[in-house]
Amino acid sequence: MATPDRRTARDANTASAFQVESVNRISDRVADQIRNYIVDQGLAEGERLPSERQLAELVGSSRLTVSQALRSLALQGLVTIRPGAGAFVLRNPASMVDTSINLMLQLEPDSLSEAAHMRFLLELTAGRQAIAHGIEDPEPLEQALEGLSEARASASAWIAADTVFHLEVVRLAGNRFLTSVFSSMHTALVEKAYESWVSAKRPPRWLTGTAFEEQIALHEPIAHALIKGRRAEFDRAEITHQRALLDHLGLESTDWDRGI
Repeated sequence: MATPDRRTARDANTASAFQVESVNRISDRVADQIRNYIVDQGLAEGERLPSERQLAELVGSSRLTVSQALRSLALQGLVTIRPGAGAFVLRNPASMVDTSINLMLQLEPDSLSEAAHMRFLLELTAGRQAIAHGIEDPEPLEQALEGLSEARASASAWIAADTVFHLEVVRLAGNRFLTSVFSSMHTALVEKAYESWVSAKRPPRWLTGTAFEEQIALHEPIAHALIKGRRAEFDRAEITHQRALLDHLGLESTDWDRGI
């Protein structure tokens, strides 16, 4: 009679272990969803997150699981929980990447060419991946391309439109981490490249007259090659764009396109 009892107890312990693992997995998934929400909504440090009840509705889980997920994020240093007030963003995961890249460029100004090369490799890889998988909805990319045409003679408007376009290129790869790192790198570079024009409130010569059309012509082949799924054309368009970017940054970088 003792053997069945031991077996029953052992089975109960095994079931309990599996149940705990399942709960932890759900909590981890919800923590990922909340982390993505912070990034997607662009919540700044100090901003309050929705209540546990609201978060539970957003992620389709229970308040208990959300509470556990928030505690996990607090341990990671991403949020802080204030009793009676709720959860607040302590650090935005995306801004952490921004801060790291900007700090590196400030401490090592000579590394700008390496940053430009990394930005190029990220976009090239993302585009190739998108072509390999196929693009189901090209409309956001087409709209981003049209947005460039509306940024004539304004450095700040061009920065915004150019960033949207290149982010759409990278988003097509379907990798949020790649998109986040690229966004930080691209933003740091273009702000560095255009800071004098933005502060002076005057457009660079290549954003006016016929030179502006040349800027649009740098981006059109990228979009068209992606939409048509033509990798060789995409590679050529990316290389041409990179040469122009290096010129705008006043950089002389050699061998960056070797092996591509």
